[in-house]
Amino acid sequence: MDLSELRAVGRVHPTAIVAADAQVAADAEIGPWCSVGAGVVIESGVRLVSHVVLDGDTRIGAGAVLYPFCTVGLPPQDLKYRGEATRTLIGPRTQIREHCTIHRGTITGSGVTRVGADCLLMAVVHVAHDCDLGDGVIVANNVVMGGHVTIGDGAVIGGAAALHQFVRIGRAAMVGGVSGVEADVIPFGTVMGNRARLTGLNVIGLKRRGVDRAGLNRLRAAFRLLFAADAEGAVFAARLAEARAMADDTLVAEMLAFIDVPSRRGLVRSTARLDDEQA
Repeated sequence: MDLSELRAVGRVHPTAIVAADAQVAADAEIGPWCSVGAGVVIESGVRLVSHVVLDGDTRIGAGAVLYPFCTVGLPPQDLKYRGEATRTLIGPRTQIREHCTIHRGTITGSGVTRVGADCLLMAVVHVAHDCDLGDGVIVANNVVMGGHVTIGDGAVIGGAAALHQFVRIGRAAMVGGVSGVEADVIPFGTVMGNRARLTGLNVIGLKRRGVDRAGLNRLRAAFRLLFAADAEGAVFAARLAEARAMADDTLVAEMLAFIDVPSRRGLVRSTARLDDEQA
C-alpha cells in the first residue's frame, strides 16, 4: 500500500508527516503528529503512538512500539559529524518509551547505532551514536550513554546510571541505579556506585536463565579467584592465568573471553566486600 492508501484506511493519522519515499508496512500504525523522514523503513506491526520523530537511514523492526516524544535516527551530538551516511537500527518487538533519544552512528565509529530485539528502553533514556545494545536489554529511566557503548544480551541498566563512552557491559550483567560506570563490566557481574564498583555476580539473573547450582558454583569460584583478591594486591595477570584452568565451563569461558578482548576503558573491579553468596 502507498502512503495515500495507508491514510485512507486510518493507518497513518492525518496530522502525521511522512516522507514520500519512506517505506511503511501495510499493517504499521503511525499516530498523531509523528514525523517520518526520507529513507526510514517501518516494518510490519510497528506502532508509533504519537509525536514520534524518525529520521535518516533508520529501520524500525517488526512489532516495535515507540511512545510519545521519542526521537530515533537524528544526527549525533558529535562535533566531528558532517552529515555522513550512517544508520540506526531498532530490533523487532522493542519498546521505546517517552522522551528517549537514539542518535545515528558516525563514520569514526561503526557507522551504526543499534538496539536489538525485545529490548525495553524506559522514559528519558539517551542512546548515543555508535552504541550497540544486544537483545533483551532493559534500560531503566533517565539512563545516559556516551558514544560507542556496547551492552550484551539480557543486561539490565538501573535508573539514572551514566555509562562512559566506549564502555562494554557484558551479557546478563546488572548495573545498579545512579551508578557512574567508567570501565567495562564483566558478563554476569553486578556493579554499583559512583564510581561503579564490582559487588558480585548477578545470581538472580543467572537463575532466571536456567543456570543450575553447580554452574553457579563454578562461575562463583572463577569470579572470586579473579576479583576477591584485589584488596590483597595480588597480581591480576597471575590470577587470570590460574582461572583459565576452569575454562571448560561455558560461563567461565565467556567471562574470560570478555576479559581477553582489548579494552579502551579497563575493567570495573571490586573496591568493597564482594557479595556473591546468594545462591
